[in-house]
Amino acid sequence: MTVEPTGTSARSAHRSALALLALALGGFTIGTTEFATMGLLPLVAGDLGVSIPTAGHVITAYALGVVVGAPLLTTLAARVDRRVLLLWLMTAFAAANVLTAFAPSAGWLVVARFVAGLPHGAFFGVGAVLGAHVAGPGRRGQAVAMMMAGLTVANIVGVPISTVLGQRLGWRAAFVGVGVLGILTVVALLRWTPALAVDAGTSVRSELEALRNRRLWVAFAGGAVGFGGMFAVYSYVSPLLTDVTGLAITTVPLVLALFGVGMTIGTLLGGRLADRSVLRTVYLGFASTIAVLVVIALTGGNAVLAVTSIVALGVSSQILGLALQTRLMDLSPTAPSLGAALCHSALNLGNATGAWLGGLVIAAGYGYLAPAWVGAVLTAVGLLVVATVGRSAPHAFVAGAPGAQSQVDGLLDDDDTDARLAVVR
Repeated sequence: MTVEPTGTSARSAHRSALALLALALGGFTIGTTEFATMGLLPLVAGDLGVSIPTAGHVITAYALGVVVGAPLLTTLAARVDRRVLLLWLMTAFAAANVLTAFAPSAGWLVVARFVAGLPHGAFFGVGAVLGAHVAGPGRRGQAVAMMMAGLTVANIVGVPISTVLGQRLGWRAAFVGVGVLGILTVVALLRWTPALAVDAGTSVRSELEALRNRRLWVAFAGGAVGFGGMFAVYSYVSPLLTDVTGLAITTVPLVLALFGVGMTIGTLLGGRLADRSVLRTVYLGFASTIAVLVVIALTGGNAVLAVTSIVALGVSSQILGLALQTRLMDLSPTAPSLGAALCHSALNLGNATGAWLGGLVIAAGYGYLAPAWVGAVLTAVGLLVVATVGRSAPHAFVAGAPGAQSQVDGLLDDDDTDARLAVVR
């Protein structure tokens, strides 16, 4: 048995930490633009001369871009080195955000946000695989959490700063700032991440074959419906806090930062819980999110309870999101990048649905608390899909891809017996 020198081990750990930091910076950049839009929504609506529910279409457009781009780009680039693909994705993301800042009308802004959303899910999907690779065996959940922590820290730092920047210099300045962050991420990825070639047998066809697993689509559907609950509320959090809770507009960035603290706690906690049991963590995320949404609907007029509930929503939603991503990776063992990317498609389909339905009830005159009831129902339906349909759905996995069985053994939790994939020979 050869014992690795201590110095070499320390250098390896240092390189892994820097690689994860680069991925977290990418998550921070993406999280800033995704969630800052919610805080800037009244400014966008006022500048472009449209209503707040109409301005909410830019949120829906970005989410639909993620839904389309995540599986499409991940599949088409199946044979591209993971590091190279990340560089291209972040470059495109930075450029699209700069274009967003120069959109001349609401229509063009919707188009620009759709384009900006295309690289989002693919970046997180591919980044999750690269992060798991550099972190090593037994630390997959925590590695994914580390990258996702960049997205949650964005809500503590990036989103409030972008909101303040938008309030003082105009909402367009915030998107220019995101473009700059994208360039910095490209530099960090170039310097700190290692090359990661795909398996020799990986192809567009092998990626598509992974989609034959019906349990994968059950988890996708449950996440897409269930996660809409959080976005039904958060898409309109700024007018909720000012018009219902009675807080000053200047306090909105602080509440958004506190929401980010909750998301960070949820991400770190969810990573540890997912390494113990993915499926139980999924159930916990659904149940706690439903409870928090009901509390928001009942107590949104009380400043202390409303802010506390919004922070709790950050915790519960991130436990759910991280567990769902790990679950989808489990259910696509020969195409983990695609599985992780599909999670972001699911979450952003929920984003689009939640923002749209929330806007509908607001436009119908039911007020800014009504989306919380809509959200609670959506999340409950998502839980029902995963808990009932998911357990009874047949599943299939096409054997023959190089390393397929070893990947199954390495990715699936011992106690998630219902997630074991039947091998069709």
